[in-house]
Amino acid sequence: MVLSNAFGTAPVEIGAAHVALRDHDAALKASSVKPLTFGGRATGRILPGATMVSDAVDLTVPAVSDLVVDLFLPGELGTGPSPVTTHNGASQTNYVSGTGNHSGEPAMTVERTAGAWFLLARVEVASSSGSGAVVTFGDSITDGARSTLDMNGRWPDHLARRLAARKGKTVGVLNAGISGNQVLGDGAGVSALARFDRDVLMQTGVTHVIIMEGINDIGIARSNPTPGAEDLIAGHKQLIARAHARGLKVYGATLTPFEGAAYWTAEGEAKRQALNQWIRTSGAYDGVIDFDQVTRDPAAPTKFLPAYDSGDHLHPGDAGYKAMGEAVDLKLFQ
Repeated sequence: MVLSNAFGTAPVEIGAAHVALRDHDAALKASSVKPLTFGGRATGRILPGATMVSDAVDLTVPAVSDLVVDLFLPGELGTGPSPVTTHNGASQTNYVSGTGNHSGEPAMTVERTAGAWFLLARVEVASSSGSGAVVTFGDSITDGARSTLDMNGRWPDHLARRLAARKGKTVGVLNAGISGNQVLGDGAGVSALARFDRDVLMQTGVTHVIIMEGINDIGIARSNPTPGAEDLIAGHKQLIARAHARGLKVYGATLTPFEGAAYWTAEGEAKRQALNQWIRTSGAYDGVIDFDQVTRDPAAPTKFLPAYDSGDHLHPGDAGYKAMGEAVDLKLFQ
């Protein structure tokens, strides 16, 4: 287990930590609860900007199952000036207890819920049949925005289930989508260029990466000519070069339609078309996953197929995410 204080300016104290398989809601499977230690100690301190890695535990984790990371935080998080390292918009209910140390309790009393993950950077799982991992790197469409809460209906979830069911070597799927993320600009998280090392290159066992980024750069600019398609292409080239320098296979995913979205413009549509054309034809990527072709309405190609539209004309609904996850060619990961 890796906990992160990447964006904090003060230490974070961990008073206790456990890991377990989830039963339902906030309940844990009692037989699976394991205490986490950090260098043999039951408590730990994450320094500003740092991560903290737990000691390994012996816990069998079935493929595509729900894992619980249960933390007791004795400090006053959220009340001081230090930011809490958080993944907002998780499409997953997280549970907060009342005051006191309830870490590891199979049936915790819930005081409130939150739709975000706090402090958790990643979970590392050893697999005897594993052959690596693919990082899905993108924005809210990779993050699963507007998919049904607690149903694991993001397109990377559908891809993960397909890969887990495949015979032979297994491939893990790591979702590095951040809602609102941009290639070239900060805002909802730092830019793709700024976070690529932390979120992709340093991941244990990574062998492949799928990049789907740029729609927010385009949409936020609206009619402004900057950034142009050529600027986004330059950013993608940088990500490709950095992935190749680490020996990764890197696949480009085309941007899905967005006409009708709040920030759609004709100028932005032209940029999307130009970027997609480059992804498809330049040969810069090791392969292409054409999500645009999968999700667009043949009768109106700048729009989602109605059955795949969540209703905001920017994000797919559950059916759209399923179609995307099922469209990825598993031969890319042989």
